[in-house]
Amino acid sequence: MSMFLDHAQVNVIAGKGGDGMVAYKREKYVPDGGPAGGDGGHGGSIIFEVDGGLRTLLDFRYNRHFRGTPGEKGMSKGMYGKSAKDTIVKVPPGTIVRNAETQLILGDLTELGQQLVVAKGGRGGRGNIKFATHSNPAPAIAENGEPGEELVLDLELKVIADVGLVGFPSVGKSTILSVVSSAKPKIGAYHFTTLVPNLGMVQAPNGIQFAMADLPGLIEGASQGVGLGIQFLRHIERTRVILHVIDMGATEDRDPFEDYETINNELESYQLRLLDRPTIIVANKMDVKGAEENLVAFKKQLVEKFGEEEAPSIFEISAYQNKGLEALLNQTAELVETTESFPLFDEEELESSVLYKLDNEADEIIVTRDPDTTWVLGGEKLEKLFKMTNFDHDESVMRFARQLRGMGIDELLRSRGAVDGDIVRILEYEFEFVD
Repeated sequence: MSMFLDHAQVNVIAGKGGDGMVAYKREKYVPDGGPAGGDGGHGGSIIFEVDGGLRTLLDFRYNRHFRGTPGEKGMSKGMYGKSAKDTIVKVPPGTIVRNAETQLILGDLTELGQQLVVAKGGRGGRGNIKFATHSNPAPAIAENGEPGEELVLDLELKVIADVGLVGFPSVGKSTILSVVSSAKPKIGAYHFTTLVPNLGMVQAPNGIQFAMADLPGLIEGASQGVGLGIQFLRHIERTRVILHVIDMGATEDRDPFEDYETINNELESYQLRLLDRPTIIVANKMDVKGAEENLVAFKKQLVEKFGEEEAPSIFEISAYQNKGLEALLNQTAELVETTESFPLFDEEELESSVLYKLDNEADEIIVTRDPDTTWVLGGEKLEKLFKMTNFDHDESVMRFARQLRGMGIDELLRSRGAVDGDIVRILEYEFEFVD
């Protein structure tokens, strides 16, 4: 049996943009020959793509780091560096991608071939052609490439099955799945037989195909995290139709209606929307002595609970003897065809989550002071500006100083008590504060 992994954490670092170049033409009568340094190419992004051949997140247990390709540097004669190719990472259908730090959802990947850019490549730095002005026709300024985005991502897999079999352990879910589909689940009469959802493709007698998952046995308290329950309750979330399998033979001396109520309470306390789904009650083990009497009592209690009109439909089967399955499958297939899929997140929830990019925090400038009295400046915007500055050219350094002033850093340091001659550090670069 293949390992089934429904959680993984990965690091992604998109490619850095290529550095822009400082270069000059060799032309007579043109000061310094005029600027001729080209821009760097864009760095490669990291893109997740849904691949129907994958069923688990197991690959991410062994490969947790994905690094994009950097863009080429700009060249002389105004030539641009080449942009890097994107890195495509394959994920199974049903993968939810979250930013591990903020827990914001970046995407819910369900459709085959669907793509999500999880880390954007940095843009290429501009060459000195771009900085030419009337007053400075031959500037010695070029930018370094922008760093690629870097994130830690939480991946969670929710199996996509059209039909979910729920019920107590050992009510016959695995047997039903093995009889109606090509899945070959291990079958044994002990609790928690199914530790991972078994998935099988089913073709109903009426020709309709659907994916059916035998969802692991629940026990009371699963929604509070007792036993193995809650990990598996997750997989029921996507199913369109629920088949609630009951052991009508009461082979483990439990009451069939109590079993039914217990599982429903679990589904309800986990997430109310689970009970919005069409449910068919599957009365299994009808070949067992006493099953007929139990079914009569069960139907009576069901009508008392829901009323004649509202009571869910019941199909009597014996999976062991392969009886009654045709009618059940046809009815299930029709429900699958007429029931919309249940998105786990409504569009607004996804959009607001993705768009909430913490813009204000990105602009924030952090000022701290080391024990040796050095002022230390940090912050996303500031550090990006620093990394994109080429300190080999004085003009670039002057530009960086002007940009810092424009961001109000002089004022900020002054307000914190910085005086003329104090040392200020950004990442590994130190300079004197001039008041």
